[in-house]
Amino acid sequence: MTISLQKGQRISLSKEAPGLTKISCGLGWDVVKPAGGGFFSNFGKKAGEEYDLDASVICLDEAGKFTDNQNIIYFGNLSHPSGSIIHQGDNLTGAGDGDDEVIIVDLSKIPDNISKLVFVVNIYDCQARKQDFSKIENAFVRLVNIADNKELARFNLSGQDYQGMTGMVLAEVYRHHNEWKMAAIGNGTNVNGIGELVKSYI
Repeated sequence: MTISLQKGQRISLSKEAPGLTKISCGLGWDVVKPAGGGFFSNFGKKAGEEYDLDASVICLDEAGKFTDNQNIIYFGNLSHPSGSIIHQGDNLTGAGDGDDEVIIVDLSKIPDNISKLVFVVNIYDCQARKQDFSKIENAFVRLVNIADNKELARFNLSGQDYQGMTGMVLAEVYRHHNEWKMAAIGNGTNVNGIGELVKSYI
């Protein structure tokens, strides 16, 4: 049975799914449709109004620090050298139902010097396009146990005010006393891209 998380809530993945090793982290979102809709709603629409959201994972050490460029998994670096984290690729529009981007994590292969995985989403080229999360709705992050394809936990971010925010720290998966846990974060950021966001962990 899926656990529906609230902002700030933490759960033990190891207890919810004993023997858990491999998870799929699905992230999804929708762009708010123009008022009125219909066939003519796209006329006069600027190309810059297409939203390209990018999901990434930032790997941190025990002190919560980012120490190496190989420890960020994003559209420009789709896999960790250890093979423990694999990004399934960039979705340029977020169109369609279900997961828009998927990141596979093999917890058994996470190197010992990595203690926390931070799942984030940023709007690509947000400053040039003058875009923020006020036009994004139905954002969510969910974890699925790959062994049986059962959804373990889901965190929906709908109903929160992200006006002026250009990125989101969605969730963290971290080690705690030999257990893997998940924390629902849901904090907005206003940095310009994943590179600037990573600097906050250095």
